[in-house]
Amino acid sequence: MASLHVGNLGEFLREQRRSAQLSLRQLAEAAGVSNPYLSQIERGLRKPSAEILQQIAKALRISAETLYVQAGILEERDVDEARDEVSVGAAILADPSINEQQKQALLQIYASFRKENGHLDDPGQASSSRTAQPPRETEA
Repeated sequence: MASLHVGNLGEFLREQRRSAQLSLRQLAEAAGVSNPYLSQIERGLRKPSAEILQQIAKALRISAETLYVQAGILEERDVDEARDEVSVGAAILADPSINEQQKQALLQIYASFRKENGHLDDPGQASSSRTAQPPRETEA
């Protein structure tokens, strides 16, 4: 049966989907899951795997870690410890004061600067591993 965390996850996903102005069908397609399965997740009837949560997070353009906490896979403190790895892109995507078109423009500019400086990773996604990004060096 569904646990309390799964219900919270479903409510959270529905809120995120609505704030992204996506229909259930649009999100399901973007995440690569079936429409009925996503509906069951939102209603708290299914507990998705970490892989499915990652696909949904990518489609919603939010960090997978946020969904892992909602699903009870990660403890909040685990996410707090990993906050240093959250990219500038994730911060841009989370900003409610700018619209989606403005977010995309900022991400493209940021990505072009990173590419110019030799960084080829996607700035719009938080890392999925705590060791994926080396510590930042400061220039003197």
